[in-house]
Parts: sequence; structure tokens; C-alpha cells
Amino acid sequence: MLTIDDEAYLSAEEVCSRLHVKPATLYTYVSRGLLRSYRQGIRRQRLYRLAEVEALLRVRPSDPPEAMKPQQSRLPPMADEWISDH
Repeated sequence: MLTIDDEAYLSAEEVCSRLHVKPATLYTYVSRGLLRSYRQGIRRQRLYRLAEVEALLRVRPSDPPEAMKPQQSRLPPMADEWISDH
């Protein structure tokens, strides 16, 4: 975690770990506007605000699949469960 101007930021790897998603899913979240990335430094490393990542963790589908096990309900839904192309 990195703090800039009293705001906590995470690397892509840290976000993927917290959200339990692959980098491709993280890219989908950013490209669809569900999460913002911020460029940092000359290497153009992408950072993500911790507060925004935590807000995304609170998002749940309106009707979770019946087969979802209780321990899985603590994880955010997979992108294909709640993001549509429409």
C-alpha cells in the first residue's frame, strides 16, 4: 500500500488479491468504469484508491446464484455475474 496526500493506494497485484480476481477482470472493472486507475510515476504504474476498492467489495448481485456456498458469499461476484454488455 502507498499513501499519497493522505490517500491510500494499492497496486494492481494488491487489488487482485483483495478482490480475488485475475488481472484481466481488474482491467474489465476499469474499462467499464466500475473502478478507476491512477497513473503514478515515469513507469506509468497504475494505482487504485483503497476506498474505491473497498466500495467495490460491498457490491453484491441482486439475486445471488442458488448454488453459491455461504463461504463464497463474502467474496465479490465474478464480473460475468453482474456486468452485462447492455
